[in-house]
Amino acid sequence: MIRNFLTERVSWILLFAALQVFGLFIAYIDAAIPFGPILYISFLSFLLFIVFLCFRYFKETRFYRSLEDWESSLDLSEVAEPVSPFETIVERSITEQTALLKAELSENRIHLEQEKDDLLSWIHEVKTPLTAMQLMIGRVENESLKAHLNQEWLRIHLLLDQQLHQKRLTVIENDLYIEQINLESIVFTEIKTVQSWCIQKGIGFDIQLDITDVLSDAKWLSFIIRQLLTNAIKYSDASDIQIRSYSQDGQTFLDIVDQGRGIDPKDLPRIFDKGFTSTTNHREQASTGIGLYLAKKAAAPLLIKIDVESQIGQGTTVTLSFPKRNEFLNLQGM
Repeated sequence: MIRNFLTERVSWILLFAALQVFGLFIAYIDAAIPFGPILYISFLSFLLFIVFLCFRYFKETRFYRSLEDWESSLDLSEVAEPVSPFETIVERSITEQTALLKAELSENRIHLEQEKDDLLSWIHEVKTPLTAMQLMIGRVENESLKAHLNQEWLRIHLLLDQQLHQKRLTVIENDLYIEQINLESIVFTEIKTVQSWCIQKGIGFDIQLDITDVLSDAKWLSFIIRQLLTNAIKYSDASDIQIRSYSQDGQTFLDIVDQGRGIDPKDLPRIFDKGFTSTTNHREQASTGIGLYLAKKAAAPLLIKIDVESQIGQGTTVTLSFPKRNEFLNLQGM
């Protein structure tokens, strides 16, 4: 700030210095003017000018220091009151721009909320013909055609469900209900949802749940497991997916282990990034890069940690680490 202040005032400082030098020069060449007293006056003027600069520095930079410390938010309470006409111009401009931004932000929020409500309403409306379509598919006699129709129906159903939960993620804290839930019931329900897909791909399940009860939110935990299961099924063929739960040091863990193609080690740090698919299979159209991202986002408010271990060609292990019971004190305060 000192450098900026001096740079801003450099022309005034140079003018003062030039006047002092000019006065001394006149006294030096004019014998009628005593040089000593003029030099003494210049010295005192220089000291007074230094004091004046210090005073003006603290007075003039207070407003700009507050702008420098301001977090560029829409709250102007941290900005100091202007004390000069130019500071008033700056303050007025910032206030007007902030008011415009607040109005625009409020309008955008209203539009976003409206769009979200419209999308959620549309998703719920689409579910009705989807249900009817499922009943119609059940009447198809050609088993091969029926299997293909079921698979495509399931893809649409999962994509709609993904969109529904994605829109609700922004207010997930208001939607949580922590209770003792049956993990076995959730796992089997989600397996039943993707059963037709698994049959077509020849995928089975090896389930060993030593721990069947956990504290969590049933709806969002189901969504997380659904995303992990669909991801495991998508990249597996004619193999078993192992699902096991166990306790270690008073903490519950749930493993979902597939024997699929695995994940490249350089991709592992990025698999939870929104939109990231793969670097080794970059042209693949089946992956949207959104499932794991949503699972991670939904797990955070539930204090569930998701870890992934994988080897190319050998499969992937996804581990859900549930919080210990005393860690839910924070959640219950929501």
